[in-house]
Amino acid sequence: MLEIAIMIEGQNGLNWKRWQNIARLVEELGYVGLFRSDHFTNMNLPDKDSLELWVSLTWLACNTQRIEFGPLVSPVSFRHPALTARMASAVDDLSNGRLTLGLGAGWQEREHQLFGFDLLETKPRFERFEEGLQVITQLLKSDAPVSFDGTNYQLREAALLPRPQRLNGPRILIGGNGETRTPKLIARFADEWNAIFLSSEQFKKNNARLDEVLIKEGRDLKSVRRSMMTGCVFGHTDSSLKHKLDERGRTLEELHQRGIVAGSASEIKQQLHKLAESGLQRIMLQWLELDDLAGLEALAKAVL
Repeated sequence: MLEIAIMIEGQNGLNWKRWQNIARLVEELGYVGLFRSDHFTNMNLPDKDSLELWVSLTWLACNTQRIEFGPLVSPVSFRHPALTARMASAVDDLSNGRLTLGLGAGWQEREHQLFGFDLLETKPRFERFEEGLQVITQLLKSDAPVSFDGTNYQLREAALLPRPQRLNGPRILIGGNGETRTPKLIARFADEWNAIFLSSEQFKKNNARLDEVLIKEGRDLKSVRRSMMTGCVFGHTDSSLKHKLDERGRTLEELHQRGIVAGSASEIKQQLHKLAESGLQRIMLQWLELDDLAGLEALAKAVL
């Protein structure tokens, strides 16, 4: 059965009141999880509230009991990977093993410029990302002190203590639709692949490509969960759906072509069924209307 989670954009006006309201509702309604982006600000003006990622996840670990959660995704360009590993291990322990650690290379130029982070050109950016993945996974998995001598990061007998309560620490998620670099990184480091905005046909193709790489690397195909984050435009009435489509200036067909889950309850169920048939195991539906709690509840009643 396809698992359904909610994803919100942390830079899209997220503050404590909104975060707490959404988290409690997602837990009560039966969604499998709540995930959020890790951004300091928007790609374009206007800037909005943007609650800090790890502080928000620490609150979530203490104030929910059931849902899984994590960043989609946290760029290594923001924080040293040793710090990320330490925080992730602690938050995972605090939540009794409910964190999924989504990691990425970083991409949004504006926030890096505004806050003084070095994004790097594409090749060195992904080289840094690979080093970050090595540092994080070694610190989480190794009971012995870790030494690492990379171009971007160096460790000298570094020990992550206390050791993670969960064997090897939280699950590692790598997102992206790339057909070459991304599958190789997933096969080496990840427990979950998170695609972005794909139709069922596109997902099936990329999923088969990942299978090929996993087999080549000697990984069990079932050892990597297949998930996807995509947009969600849900109308529990014809008028509300029309209003949302008019706001976006798109037809249902155009949204579906972009991989966005959109429509009435029956139309969304049909899309989800096709995605499940293509091999998708979990979907994170991007909920942009942070104050539309009634819509979130109506969606749960319609599809869960």
